[in-house]
Amino acid sequence: MHRFICLLLLIPGISHAQKLIRYVDPLIGTAKMGHTYPGATVPFGAVQLSPDTDTVSYELNGKYNPEVYTFCAGYRYQDPTITGFSHTHFSGTGHSDLGDFLVMPTTGKLQLNPGTAAQPETGFRSRFSHSREHAEPNYYSVLLEDHGIKAELTTSLRTGFHRYTFPKKEEAHIILDLTSGIYNYEAKNVWTVVRVLNDSTLTGYRQTNGWARTRTVYFSMTFSKPFKSYGSRNYEKGQVYRGFWRKFDQTTNFPDLAGRQLRMHFDFDVEAGEQVMVKLALSPVSMSGATANRETEIPHWDFDKTKAEGQQLWEEELAKIRVKLPSEKDYVNFYTAMYHAALMPTVYMDADGKYRGLDYEVHQAKGFTNYTSFSLWDTFRAFHPYLNLVNPSRNADMVQSMMEHYRQSTLKMLSVWSHYANDNWCMSGYHSVSVIADAILKGVYKGNADEALEACVATARQRRYEGIGEYMDKGYVSDELNGTSVSNTLEYAYDDWCIAMLARRLGKEELYREFLKRSENWRNVYDTRIGFMRPRLKDGTFRQKFDVLDTHGQGFIEGNTWNYSLYVPHNPEGLKEVMGGEKRLIRYLDSLFTMHLPDEFFAHTEDITREGIIGNYVHGNEPAHHVAYLYNLVGQPRKAQERIRMILSHQYDNGSDGLRGNDDCGQMSAWYLFSSLGFYPVAPGSDEYWIGSPLVHEAVLNLENGKTFTVESINPGPKNVYVQKILLNGKLLNGYRLKHEDIVKGGKIQFFMVAR
Repeated sequence: MHRFICLLLLIPGISHAQKLIRYVDPLIGTAKMGHTYPGATVPFGAVQLSPDTDTVSYELNGKYNPEVYTFCAGYRYQDPTITGFSHTHFSGTGHSDLGDFLVMPTTGKLQLNPGTAAQPETGFRSRFSHSREHAEPNYYSVLLEDHGIKAELTTSLRTGFHRYTFPKKEEAHIILDLTSGIYNYEAKNVWTVVRVLNDSTLTGYRQTNGWARTRTVYFSMTFSKPFKSYGSRNYEKGQVYRGFWRKFDQTTNFPDLAGRQLRMHFDFDVEAGEQVMVKLALSPVSMSGATANRETEIPHWDFDKTKAEGQQLWEEELAKIRVKLPSEKDYVNFYTAMYHAALMPTVYMDADGKYRGLDYEVHQAKGFTNYTSFSLWDTFRAFHPYLNLVNPSRNADMVQSMMEHYRQSTLKMLSVWSHYANDNWCMSGYHSVSVIADAILKGVYKGNADEALEACVATARQRRYEGIGEYMDKGYVSDELNGTSVSNTLEYAYDDWCIAMLARRLGKEELYREFLKRSENWRNVYDTRIGFMRPRLKDGTFRQKFDVLDTHGQGFIEGNTWNYSLYVPHNPEGLKEVMGGEKRLIRYLDSLFTMHLPDEFFAHTEDITREGIIGNYVHGNEPAHHVAYLYNLVGQPRKAQERIRMILSHQYDNGSDGLRGNDDCGQMSAWYLFSSLGFYPVAPGSDEYWIGSPLVHEAVLNLENGKTFTVESINPGPKNVYVQKILLNGKLLNGYRLKHEDIVKGGKIQFFMVAR
């Protein structure tokens, strides 16, 4: 596999003198999907600046184009050309948007169309080679072969910084493509405005109707040298009304532009080896806000200074856990996972704290940082619990952001998938309540807990949303009402348990009883006759036509009943009972990991591929991430340890195909981090972690409260994956459970490892 960083001679452990970012390979991707991106960003940066290799239309012959799925991140490792560098991206999602403000330097004859991958010379795109591509945290460079230009990228929190080195004395152009985007279709760009203020600066905004229905992003762009001329073209088709702006020639040196499909060019005369730099800042509020962000964050033209400052932020982020690991591969995997677990959600406010809310009004964030892009169906499982350990103040701000979302919502609901002052309502469940409850119960969020509980309850009682009314009345979502009725029922039940735990903590006994009862609704979709969760009809009978292996059209979202039947993280004892006891559950778990799932059963499910499957266990998607730990429940902890270590080695690797599924905004990576440390949050909302098998030889968690928690493996080795005994602060730990408070108060846990 190709490598994009030079690793120093591996020294056991990592000293304070070493740069942990050397162990990050940000081009680690998702097998065959490419749903992550290389490029430049700082931790949780609003700007995530990356090359885009190509795209296809979301629409094909009036229908969804399945091929667009492979372009979720904008960058695909297998593509031969780069169309430009855009400033916003998602990390590891299975659906997409963004790709705003694509910038591309060119030489020679001006071409304002991107051309094609087969014939890049017909447009402004360029061929490139991975051998001339380099990536590290907050830095990306590549040689654009068709133009001979070296492109370099770095960022601050809200500003992208480009440096382009031109090969010879010639005419050069920098393209600003305002039509480009990810998951594009003809009507996605609602409106675009550009104002050219002088010979080196312009501002504007872009409105889109995509995954986020009403999304507006403002920008401010400036060049390190004046352009000698500029121009634009509007590619909108079928525009009938043109008003009286036609009195001007808007294509050449015209400073006041507006339209739906704009591309611009800025022209320069350059000398051999000359560098032209660009700074482009974003704002959710205004053009002046974007300008202020740029001037505040990068008031200079020192590219290397900005790069170094961003890399120092990454160094501080990665230093929150210092590890000793068995191999170089493991170091790269571990710190790459930490890197991925600090990309999203992203900061969503200006440097002065202003942001635009769901109510379309401008708000001032007081005492917290506002965030957006919460992929909660994925990240409630391990990512947010991970932040509760290593980054609690940041997670507290994320909870506060969810509360602001609730206050601004006309529906009075917490976020389901928060996205740029919108909710795109993607996936099932109302998992903000899991994140909020977990943060309050662990002492992370210190805001108004009673108001937070009120928001959780209001969301869980929103009868109009995806079958909640029927769920409240019948105790399940019916198959006739919803195509993912079973997974919805299961996820609602778990979320209801989280509400019950929070209500109990706050002394709200009536609410506690109501939602504890609701949390048992999972029983209503378990068919004891076949031993699986199964779609249930309005009349109370189970659907007759049903395939336990199929991941498509069987009542589940991105999974089959073999995986989902184990999704009762809040009451695994109850699940064990209805499944027939320990022996039956052991057979079930063994079969899940050892049977074969033929390709035909996931051929029509985009988010599941062969690479993310072990037996019939789908690790490349999230619903079964807790399953290996269930062996602890049935007196088989050694099987849990064996399976967990197998998953760590099978599903995570170095290089461009290193992840065997969608990282989904850090969830896959958070699973790796927890499991490498030897414990995992099976049911967020509980104060317990379940014990596994640590991969680390040693890990020191540098906690935000100033204390440290050390994980130590005694007698580690490639075959020593089994835990003989565990000492917590020198005392024997029984029961394969670890309390959250035992970690945050500092101390040491020691795993004594053996082979068989």
